[in-house]
Amino acid sequence: MIVIDKLCYNSKLRYVNAGEKFAFALITLCMCIISRSILMAVLVLIVNGILTVGKGGIPFFRYWKLLMIPLVFLLLSTLAILINFSKTPLDAYAIPVGSIYITSSWHSVYGGLQLIFTALASVSCLYFLSLNTPMTDILNELRKLHVPGLIIELMLLIYRYIFVLLEVAGNILTSQNSRLGNRDFKTSCKSFGGMVSVLFVRAMKKSGALYDAMESRCYDGTIHVLTENYPPKAKEIAGIACFEILLLILTIWSKLR
Repeated sequence: MIVIDKLCYNSKLRYVNAGEKFAFALITLCMCIISRSILMAVLVLIVNGILTVGKGGIPFFRYWKLLMIPLVFLLLSTLAILINFSKTPLDAYAIPVGSIYITSSWHSVYGGLQLIFTALASVSCLYFLSLNTPMTDILNELRKLHVPGLIIELMLLIYRYIFVLLEVAGNILTSQNSRLGNRDFKTSCKSFGGMVSVLFVRAMKKSGALYDAMESRCYDGTIHVLTENYPPKAKEIAGIACFEILLLILTIWSKLR
C-alpha cells in the first residue's frame, strides 16, 4: 500500500459519511478556482490542515511533505511570471546585470502568488478527500452521481494496479541494487530500461490473469465492491453549509472589489 492509502485507513475521519467529505472537498475546490483569492486560499489551507491533521489524526510532517510536492512544481512553474529580463526596471524589484535588469512588476508578483496559493489550496482539498476517504467510498459516491460505470471500473482497476506495479517495481529495484545495477549513471539508465520492459510484460500477464479470475467468478460487466454506510450527521452538514456560505460571500466580495 502506498503512503496515502495507509494514512487514509488510519484516519479518524474515515468513518464520517463519504458524501459529506466528497461534497465539502468538491464545493471548496470549485470556490477556490472561481475566486482566485489569496485570502480564501489561505483560509482553505488552514481549515483543511486543521481537519486533516487535527481531526483526522494524520501526522503533521507527513501532511507537510505531501504539500511540498506540488509546491515545488508550482514555484518552478511560476518563475516565468515572477522573473523577467528587461532593459527597463519595473516597480517590484530590479537587479542590474550588465545592460539589462532582472525585474518584475507588482502585478506579476501578485499574480504569481495568487496562482501558487490557489493551486495549493485546491490540492489541499483533494488531499483532505484522499487522506480521509477510502477509494471504494469515493467510487461509491461517483456511482450515486451517475458517473458511467465504465469510468468507475477503470478507476478501480487502475487504482488496484498501482499497488501491484509498485510492489513489482520495488522487488526489481531491490534485485538490481543487490547486483550493483545502479552503481553509476550509465548502469542506472540501463537498469531503468530493463525494469520498465519487465513491468510492461508483468502488467500484461497480470491483467490477463485478473480477467480470467473475474470470468471464473461469473463477471457480468460490473465489478461489485462491498461498501460500508455511515449515516450523515446534522451537525456536520450544518458546519459544511456555514463554511461554504462563508466562501461564497468571500468569492462574491473578491469579484466585486
